[in-house]
Amino acid sequence: MSKAELVILDYWVSPFCLRVKIALNEKGLQYEARPEDLFGGKSELLLKSNPIYQKVPVFLHDGKPLCESTIIVSYIDETWSSPPLLPSCPYGRAQARFWADYIDKKVFDASGNIWRSKGEVPVEAKKEFIKILKQLEEALGDKDYFNGATFGFVDIIAIPLTCWFLAVEKIGGFTVAEECPKISSWTKRCLQRESVAKVVPDPEKVYEFVLMFRKMQGID
Repeated sequence: MSKAELVILDYWVSPFCLRVKIALNEKGLQYEARPEDLFGGKSELLLKSNPIYQKVPVFLHDGKPLCESTIIVSYIDETWSSPPLLPSCPYGRAQARFWADYIDKKVFDASGNIWRSKGEVPVEAKKEFIKILKQLEEALGDKDYFNGATFGFVDIIAIPLTCWFLAVEKIGGFTVAEECPKISSWTKRCLQRESVAKVVPDPEKVYEFVLMFRKMQGID
């Protein structure tokens, strides 16, 4: 096969699927995003390709499946080396992996503690979410991107999560721009990139999805 067949088993609102699509876009690769019906019935291909977690994204490279978004983004970077997403020195790469791991472990769960809240959002949940973003602001410092002057690995891991922030703000009663202005500026900068802008959904649509999900789960 002269040209690799690249398929992502996808769900439009999943920040984890968005990571894979942004990484592929950054590399200038052609791929097929195949939507999954996560609520109505997952495809046989998804169940077969990710039997452990049965979740999206699954990335299929010439039919060979890979799971877990951060692992997939690393694989894409190693397989198609240009342009590189990770820094060139081992220390820089290790630091990038540390922050990617921090984002993986903290941000989505902390946002979920707000948008999944029944009744008034606990003050502690808001404080924790803002504290996590402030840590990321410290890591960002005065740089344009987490890698420095160039958009890279940590930005790809973090930016898809920001399309859920409007839902968090509306349900939590605060704004990220006021609490964490550097993160807000970084978000706008990343969204100006074509690789990001063409796949990240409108935060209003994500908010509508969150409201629908809350009804489905009996939260509202």
